[in-house]
This record gives sequence, C-alpha cells and structure tokens, in this order.
Amino acid sequence: MQSILEAGPAALDAPRLTTSQVRRAVLASVIGNGLEWFDFLIYGYFAKTIAHVFFPVHSSFLSITLTLATFAIGFVVRPLGGVVIGAFADRYGRRRTLSALIVLMAASTLLMGLTPGYATIGIAAPLIVLCARILQGLSVGGEFATAASMLTEYAPPGRKMFYGSFQMTSQAVALLLSSACSFLLTTQLSPASLVAWGWRVPFLLGALVGPVGFYIRHKVAESPEFVQLRKRLGHAPRQSLRTFLRERGDAALCAVGVIAVGAATNYLWHSYMPLYVERQLHLPLKSALLGTAVSGLIGIVGYPLAGKLADRFGAYRLFFPVTIVWICAAWPLFAWVLAAPTPERVFAAQMIATVVLSLMSGAHPGMLTQLFPTSTRSTGVALSYNVAVTLFGGMAPLTVSTLIGVTGSRIVPAWYLIVSGLISLVLVAASASGRRLVREPDARPTESESA
Repeated sequence: MQSILEAGPAALDAPRLTTSQVRRAVLASVIGNGLEWFDFLIYGYFAKTIAHVFFPVHSSFLSITLTLATFAIGFVVRPLGGVVIGAFADRYGRRRTLSALIVLMAASTLLMGLTPGYATIGIAAPLIVLCARILQGLSVGGEFATAASMLTEYAPPGRKMFYGSFQMTSQAVALLLSSACSFLLTTQLSPASLVAWGWRVPFLLGALVGPVGFYIRHKVAESPEFVQLRKRLGHAPRQSLRTFLRERGDAALCAVGVIAVGAATNYLWHSYMPLYVERQLHLPLKSALLGTAVSGLIGIVGYPLAGKLADRFGAYRLFFPVTIVWICAAWPLFAWVLAAPTPERVFAAQMIATVVLSLMSGAHPGMLTQLFPTSTRSTGVALSYNVAVTLFGGMAPLTVSTLIGVTGSRIVPAWYLIVSGLISLVLVAASASGRRLVREPDARPTESESA
C-alpha cells in the first residue's frame, strides 16, 4: 500500500506503507471522533435528566431549552477551535495534534460525569457543565478535520472516499454504543436511580477511552503527505487566514454545502429524536433508543459502502441525486409518523433516514479533504465543517425545539431538513469547486505559492 500525494515531483518519493501502519493510522484517526459522538449523543439522550439535575427551573420548557442551549454552546465555539487547531495541524503535523485533542476531549467528558448537581453546589453546577461543553467544543473543532486529513493522506490511490468513510463509521459505532448503553440504563434502572447516578455512567465510561486513544495516537507515524510537503518546502507550511479565505473561500463554501444537509439530518434523527419522541410524540424513550441502536449497525455497513460507491462513480456526482431524494422524502416521512405515532412507525422512519444518511454522508470526509491541498487541509476542513455543523447540526435541537414551542407545529423538523437540503444544493452548485469536481471526480487542488 502506498499513499497518494498532490500532483508534483514529491509524489515520486512517497514512502511505502505497511498494512500495520495503515491500520494503526485508521484506528488513531477514528477513535477520537467516536468519543466525540458518544459524548454528544449521550448528552442528547439524557437531556431531560440533565435538565432536572443542572437546570431545575419551574418551567419544563425553559429547563429543556437551557439544557439544549448548553448543548449548542459547544458548537458555537467549534469554528474558533477549528481554525486554531486546524492551523496548528497544518503547521506542526496531524499526529501531534490528534494526541493532544484526545486528552482534552477525555478531560471534558470526565468533567461532565463528575460534576455535582444543582441541589449540591448550586449555580456552580450549570457553570461547570457549560465550561465542559466549551472545552469539548474547542477540542472537537479540530478533531474531525485533522483525523479526516490523516485518513485520506494515508489512503492508497482511488480509495480516499472509502478510507475517509471510516471517520463516519466511528460515528456509527458511537451511535450503537451510546444508544445501547442508554437503552440498558433507562430500562434497568428506576427513574430515581437514573437521575441520582445512572446518567453519569456513560460519561465516565467514555472518559476511559482517553488514555487508550492517547497511547494509540502517540505511536502512529506522521501523515506521509505532510512529511513529503515539509520535505519539499524545507519548513513548516504557513498561510494567514486572510490568504486562505481569498484563495480557498470558494472551496470552503462548497464544503459548507456538502455538510449542511447531512449535519441537519444526523443531529435531528439521532441526537434530537429521543427528546422529540418523548415530548412531542408522547412515546417512551426506549422507542427511539432501539431504533437509534439499529441505525448504528446500519451505518457501520452503510458508510463504507457509500465511500466505495463514491470512489467508483464520483462523490460529487452522487451528492445531488441523494440530496434531492431526501428533500422530497423529509415531509412525507414526518407526516406519516405524526399521523399515528407508534414505536413501529418511529422505528421504520429511523431506518429510512439512516439509509439515506449513510449514502449522503459516507463520503463526506473524503469530499472535504479533496477540496483543499495538504498545506491548508486541516484548516479548510475544520473551518467549513464546523461552521456547517454549528449552524445546521448543533443548533438544530435548540432551533427545532424552540420553533415547535412557538408555532405549536410538530412538523417543524421536516421543514428544517428541507431548507437545509436546499441550501446545500445551492452552495455546492454555485461554487466553482463543486462544479469542477462533478466534471472531474479525481481533481486535486494545487498548493499555493504562499505555503
């Protein structure tokens, strides 16, 4: 196996990689992303319980809103973390950055699990939770981009989308584990035990991944493409944010479009769905958690399959038909569930959404890294990915919950998905980068003179 580099003379000097080196790089890249998603999903699943523990106000609507706002704040700071950490990864390497990120993520997860409730330490409790979310938001701001860069830079020729899809597969594994853990806790513990200590167990278990992840990441070799770039330049790549926006602004807008509809779908159907099922459909939480666990199983198979299809036919050529189908299906799917809310209909809708999401998002890491050269790849992916996930994903539960409370309409999630899908189509179609990659699926960006 060997890595593919940007076109140029340095590609001829690319080192050969052993199978064990590639496997170690894949594991090192995906383990932190899995921890990130495990924590995020657990927070969403236990939003009602967390609201009771940390935000015990008289209005249940206000309590949930404060909990979701704390959830959202982790996303608000993600673009800042993405720019800072992405620039660090582009300058000093992927391996060093990933090692530091896993420590910070594990620490913030542990803080969530150990913080006493409002009844014990008063206002300090929600403030500590807020700090934990901010720390996590800053760390995960650079996690996806740096890990995706590492994966695709280790990928052999013609398999970048497939290798990148393992980043999404780690989310599916986290989805399966977090939903299974939540299902067991909610069905085996009494409500009092769940509030007292049960909800903390997943956060504490998640924090245990940190030391293992650090060890694995510390042992992995640096990305071969980054090593070749440093060798060719003779110094660390450097580029100002202003120069990046001027030279890569079109690619960044295209990347936001790629991610927007997938982020909205992911967070609504996986993170927000348990709360929606409880509060809007008045069904037990386990009705959503069972479907979410099965969704994780589907994603584990579906994401790599989507990556293979994207390598074969062109990821940007598949993007438009899949997104259009989802836009057309979103409203009928929600309307069907709302017409007669039952656990069976919720489960069926979750399966449909998961299949579409797998086809839509499996190639996302590869699609984003394909837009930027090695010297600015982590910065470009981090900035565009985090802006899109913050606006369309992280804010989705709060936005949808608030709109439902204001309008009284339970069909709001469908309209949210439709609008997100239309924005995605417009941004990708309007960008020169998107149109070029539809025509030439294997096109690669060239390094700028300022690198």
